[in-house]
Amino acid sequence: MSIGFINNFLYFLTASSVSIGENVITGGADSESAGAAVQGVSEAVTSASGGGFGGFGIGGMVLYIVGLIALFYFFAIRPQKKREKELKTMQSSIIVGDWVMTTSGFYGKVVDVSDSVFVIEFGTNKSISIPVNKNEILGKKEPDFTKSSTSNNK
Repeated sequence: MSIGFINNFLYFLTASSVSIGENVITGGADSESAGAAVQGVSEAVTSASGGGFGGFGIGGMVLYIVGLIALFYFFAIRPQKKREKELKTMQSSIIVGDWVMTTSGFYGKVVDVSDSVFVIEFGTNKSISIPVNKNEILGKKEPDFTKSSTSNNK
């Protein structure tokens, strides 16, 4: 709410006539006292608000924004960079013979490694070899062939 609006509202209340039931109260009889009242209330509102920024001033507002940016960095950006670094380290440590899982959920065995591509054997017949970009590997995982795919084996 702006100070101008408050001043105009207070002036309206003190300078106009207000009817309450059958009585009429006029506030415009003494315009000097009404102006002084508006001025006093206006100064009180301005000093209580601390400059319009909730009592903090411009320095407090800047400090608040810097604090929000720091929180965002420590809770969003930094952990994401740490995960990316761990993923790159894991992808660079994969060697021939490792079982890997791709981003699409397929398990395969690495049969060849180049700078940016793994050649992976998919399936149990060992005849399907597909080149896969290193960025598409989620982790070193060997599939568990012992678990049943259905839970209703009664």
